[in-house]
Amino acid sequence: MATPPLKGIVSYPVTPFSSATGEVDLPALHRLTDELVTAGSHAVAPLGSTGESAYLREGEWDAVCRTTLQAVAGRVPTLVGVSHWSTEETVRRARVAARGGATAIMVLPQMYWKLTTAELEQHFAAVAAAADLPVMLYNNPGTTGVDLRPETVVALARRIPGLTMVKESSGDVSRFRDILEMSDGELSVYNGNNPVALEAFRAGAVGWCTAAPCLVPRWCLELHAAALRGEEDRADAVLEELLPFLRFIVGHGLPRAVKAGLEIQGRGVGLPRAPLLPLPAEETEQLRELLERLASRPLPENTFAGTAGPAS
Repeated sequence: MATPPLKGIVSYPVTPFSSATGEVDLPALHRLTDELVTAGSHAVAPLGSTGESAYLREGEWDAVCRTTLQAVAGRVPTLVGVSHWSTEETVRRARVAARGGATAIMVLPQMYWKLTTAELEQHFAAVAAAADLPVMLYNNPGTTGVDLRPETVVALARRIPGLTMVKESSGDVSRFRDILEMSDGELSVYNGNNPVALEAFRAGAVGWCTAAPCLVPRWCLELHAAALRGEEDRADAVLEELLPFLRFIVGHGLPRAVKAGLEIQGRGVGLPRAPLLPLPAEETEQLRELLERLASRPLPENTFAGTAGPAS
């Protein structure tokens, strides 16, 4: 059985932008990253879609990568999203992440042109070889239009050294068991679909990749802790409280929803970058109600140690 390089709650920070200039706000990013670690996140994953990586210029991407890794300072593992339209730029980003001390990197299939299996293999192999780090393959058919089914993922992993992890975001929980069985437990599987977090843990996922800890870290940590301890009733109760919030942030787009939530909590990080627009006023009030409800509800007993941090 493989030992995963990261597990538990893998937290995804948004990328702050200055309200005055629209440029990347590196001090705010450092602060948000530190809050995620202090709150008890088991790993931090910058530069995913939550971090608006597709809208960053090359120098901005490098600065966000560098600042996040410096803020984490080795306290927890780090997973850097290096995806780009081209293999050349994805390779460059992978090398930047490796030089900065990242624990692992995450790669999506390129979007727009639907790649053949041979083209996908060539892309992933080039990135894995460039960084010499553990690689997480990210399957998110809802956004990429490419569905990497379990048999494809396992076949790729057998041919590409370093490809040891899969982030599965299709929402099909049966895939967690399928990947584990087909790979004889050599692939570590992570959930990237917020509403099925508990089902995923019960199906063998070793981690939950989520932006939710930016706003409600203690609830996310408690869900994981209860699942880890086999406390099914407590886990069910935590999920029941958390699920409306999880569905909201996914349904309204993570960058705009999380940034609106941080503003509500007095921890503003600026607006999303165009073409994204801020969360509309009516939806912002709905989010405020969800956050206030979670803040007013007592956490279940025996809250997982190490979760002190921003109000949640």
